[in-house]
Amino acid sequence: MGKAQDAKKEVKKKPTKTEKEKRAEKQEKKNKPKYD
Repeated sequence: MGKAQDAKKEVKKKPTKTEKEKRAEKQEKKNKPKYD
């Protein structure tokens, strides 16, 4: 879990994804069942 949070911080520092990509990712997460 710590790694995931670190990655999130990195993304916030330097966003390499476009808004569209972020939105698409969100949709994917919504449609995917959680296995965590």
